[in-house]
Amino acid sequence: MTYNLFIAYDLDAPGQNYDAVRDAIKDLGKWHQFQYSLFYVNTPHDPGAAFALVHAAMDSNDKLVVIDAVGGVVSTWDNPPIDAINAVWTQV
Repeated sequence: MTYNLFIAYDLDAPGQNYDAVRDAIKDLGKWHQFQYSLFYVNTPHDPGAAFALVHAAMDSNDKLVVIDAVGGVVSTWDNPPIDAINAVWTQV
């Protein structure tokens, strides 16, 4: 089973290890970065496991949210590769 997750984070000073956090997110599976700190990921990891893996790359004062998206509509406002995202989204 795969999960369609949206992952967002806020890294506070001190620390702010953006590369480590983004790498942890990208390691979860197929991904698209919508905004600087907002990712869509298609992953075999359930939301709790994904949270734990990404959280391990963060400092104790950072914030993280992982949302399991069963369905949704992808906006075209930032010109994401809609067809590619929908192809990943609909894989079961």
